[in-house]
Amino acid sequence: MKILETLSTIAGKYFAFWVIAIAVIAFMIPTPFLGLGGYITILLGVVMFGMGLTLKPVDFKIVLTKPLPVIVGVGAQFIIMPLVAFALAHLLKLPPELAAGLVLLGCVPGGTASNVMVYLAKGNLALSVAMTSLSTLLAPVVTPLLLLLLAGQWLPVDPVSMFKSIVQVIIIPIILGFAVQKLFPKAVEKSISIVPLISVAAILIIVSAVTAANADNVASSGLVVFIAVFLHNGFGLLLGYLTAVMLGLNENDRRAISIEVGMQNSGLGVALATAHFSPLAALPSVWGAIWHNISGPILATIWSKKPIVEEKDEPDDAPEVTVLTPSEKL
Repeated sequence: MKILETLSTIAGKYFAFWVIAIAVIAFMIPTPFLGLGGYITILLGVVMFGMGLTLKPVDFKIVLTKPLPVIVGVGAQFIIMPLVAFALAHLLKLPPELAAGLVLLGCVPGGTASNVMVYLAKGNLALSVAMTSLSTLLAPVVTPLLLLLLAGQWLPVDPVSMFKSIVQVIIIPIILGFAVQKLFPKAVEKSISIVPLISVAAILIIVSAVTAANADNVASSGLVVFIAVFLHNGFGLLLGYLTAVMLGLNENDRRAISIEVGMQNSGLGVALATAHFSPLAALPSVWGAIWHNISGPILATIWSKKPIVEEKDEPDDAPEVTVLTPSEKL
């Protein structure tokens, strides 16, 4: 178990490196990874099950005690990211499948890696966890509707089918994980430290499968897609922060909202694009999985070196949260 815990720590600490490495390998030698595409939905379910194992009712306490930052953050995420993706798709004149894929990346909820980045950035971790959880629970309804509104001009969108997919790969695994945590608390407590290793392994397989399936597309369209994802992420981080500033939130909340808005659950984007659009439409989410886990640590490192002068605007009994799954957009 200690060996697994050590591997889990290494996997989480160098997650961005592993994602880049497996993407390069799958691009250079795609054949061994082509058969993994059929397991994307199951693997994402495994990641979400791990999230359920770490989720506690106290994580939602901030929604009741300080609802404004949570509502502002989740609202900004589901407004800023879809609209920025829509604008970039038009500005860069992306082909229909890539345009729809970029908008899809903008419409998915936040990922658990953002919680790790907020913690490292000395932001409001309780707010970050609450935003991730709430946006994930809203995703079955909000994501399909946003896609129907913004991506329907490029590709046909079936919101009912997408609703079912999100419930199957996100909500049900989280509920199962939460139930297992309640029914077998001692067993979960003993094994919870290896959850990051499982989550990272699952996401690496997802990235390798989609990269292999898009090897030719990466060569032909990889640069413009990366530019789109780079700009999308950058605008999300900046506009999320500015939104919190305009509403007079403190620096802890600003950092949390910025990272939460900018970092998406790109694993869900890959799964939905593969199931409802095409492998090519999954390419923006694959780049998102890579770039978000590079930009996030960079920003977190910068902020971690800048002390917060103002006092934390949090109640004394702010909930303690456990951050174990460093794996996003995917």
